[in-house]
Amino acid sequence: MAEVQSGNLCIRQMFKKSGMSGKTCLVLSTWFGSGLLPAAPGTFGTLAAVPLIILLSCLATWLRASVVVIVVTMAVWSAGLAQDLLKTEDPSQIVIDEVAGFLLAMVLLPFSWSILGLTFILFRIFDIFKPFPVRQLESLRGGAGIVMDDLMAGVYAAAGSWGMLLLRHALGS
Repeated sequence: MAEVQSGNLCIRQMFKKSGMSGKTCLVLSTWFGSGLLPAAPGTFGTLAAVPLIILLSCLATWLRASVVVIVVTMAVWSAGLAQDLLKTEDPSQIVIDEVAGFLLAMVLLPFSWSILGLTFILFRIFDIFKPFPVRQLESLRGGAGIVMDDLMAGVYAAAGSWGMLLLRHALGS
């Protein structure tokens, strides 16, 4: 807990010292401050993606996919720059990677609260336990290394949710 608090202090100090691009990167990388919460920042970062997912559910698939590409691009940029500014490898306060991974998981799934909840749980499981090759993707350098493992966790979560949907359909429920 003390490490998170000292990391938050470092982010606040860096925010004060940074120019516009540094401030923008810190706001985005912490997903508007959700990564600064004292416990489980990855879970809160994932939860903070839910309003965007709800908004995107009203759009055509190609528009949702376009937003995911934009968020992934912002995630790689802001996570890499934040890591450089903070001089810490993959700080826990950077949660835009969870946002990008969860958005990817949900982009092609039909929206419902049960699908959202199932995919959230699966995403957090895959993000925390990092089955092959999720953990190996962390070895990439910079923002890509921070983001790619969450994107793969998102792919696994989407596959798991689709599997559950297909199973439910096959069983006729």
